[in-house]
Amino acid sequence: MSERMSARQAITAVATTFEEFEELEVAEGVFPANGPLAWSGYGTSRARATERTGEKESVVCGMATVEGRPCVLLSFEFGFLGGSLGQRTGDRLEAAYEMARERRLPLVSLIATGGSRMQEGMLALVQLQRVARQSALLREAGLPQIAVLRDPTTGGGWATLGAGADVILALPGAQIGFAGSRVRPADADPAAYGAEGQLAAGQVDAIVRKQDLRTVLAGWLTLLAGAGHSGPAPVPAPFGKSALPADGWEAVTRARSTERPRAEAYLDAYFPLRQALSGDRCGGVDPGMLCGFGLHEGIPYAYAAQTGTATTPAGYRTAARLIRLADRLGIPVLTLVDTPGAANDAAAERAGQGAAIADAFAALASARVPVTTLVIGEGGSGGALALTSPDHTWVTADSYFSVIAPELAAAILKRPESEVRSTASQLRLRPQDLVELGVARGVLGA
Repeated sequence: MSERMSARQAITAVATTFEEFEELEVAEGVFPANGPLAWSGYGTSRARATERTGEKESVVCGMATVEGRPCVLLSFEFGFLGGSLGQRTGDRLEAAYEMARERRLPLVSLIATGGSRMQEGMLALVQLQRVARQSALLREAGLPQIAVLRDPTTGGGWATLGAGADVILALPGAQIGFAGSRVRPADADPAAYGAEGQLAAGQVDAIVRKQDLRTVLAGWLTLLAGAGHSGPAPVPAPFGKSALPADGWEAVTRARSTERPRAEAYLDAYFPLRQALSGDRCGGVDPGMLCGFGLHEGIPYAYAAQTGTATTPAGYRTAARLIRLADRLGIPVLTLVDTPGAANDAAAERAGQGAAIADAFAALASARVPVTTLVIGEGGSGGALALTSPDHTWVTADSYFSVIAPELAAAILKRPESEVRSTASQLRLRPQDLVELGVARGVLGA
């Protein structure tokens, strides 16, 4: 179990400065002592919660800076009726979202909640619709939402404020799940309801220690709040110079070499600051697809980079998620292509490989921000093309791009193995061929 912080302690952990919103005025008689359902003892419970925590409601909202980066910050007080959402919680949350839109600021949520407040019945539950609506309006305004999941984050708070955020961070050991500990099946695997399990399932982006939260949040606010640059991402510099391959098979073998630079090396050289998004939010993570945001020469860019492995449905869904988020925030995208192709095993088919690739194609095709692509290794068929810009693509001297791998082309054409090399040349997959055919703008590192 993660360390449980109060709302104020959580604010202190992340904010350099904090100015709480003025108390919302509630007209006399609008909120009876025992709530809208006249729930016996509810007023007494609220009074005790206030005495115990010093808070009048389960959420504290205000203006904050995180290492100089401004944001609207809201923090849940779990000690106040389990951080539950009621009507007045909804009032405060709505005010916070409206303030973020009005001042065009990111919204950061420090969440610790057990869900909707039973003592207010359906009138508490419908607060989730208010939150969802405000979240949608913030997305429409092109403003980022970052959630920090504390212990516990369950019920509707997880299913709206938490899972609905653009970037989701979690404290180590935090309980996270739609089902709280008292309502889940008795034989349920507890690991599925923890921060580490949710990270493995692609539901959160990173687990961050309390002492690192401020630095990590400041990084995200720098990367996501600096939108508005419309120019394409510059093409990464090549690593050294190489002669162009003499034939198609040489291009393939060089691209497959373990000695050439991989995506990590390009990203490290390009971005002095970068932070990763992880997971497709559908239960999957592909370690062979690196996605996130970084600063290059002081300007934020998004990136999606293949690492040389066959890309799974989770990888394509994560890349599509990244591209759509970058497009909404007005941040140009850089893609690094390097895959033998899309994963084609039975597990990939069951996980919806075709639909995932189609979604990646659609995300890239509909992006309004410029997308820059560098092919750094293997360009294996549609599995590589799904991440490729149609008009801003470059290739390295140690890469190839092909409609199909030459071995598979030979097999389909019923050619013997001895003709694989000549088939590779017939496919015209070399870097210089791609430029001549108009597929790529130029070769880097030649």
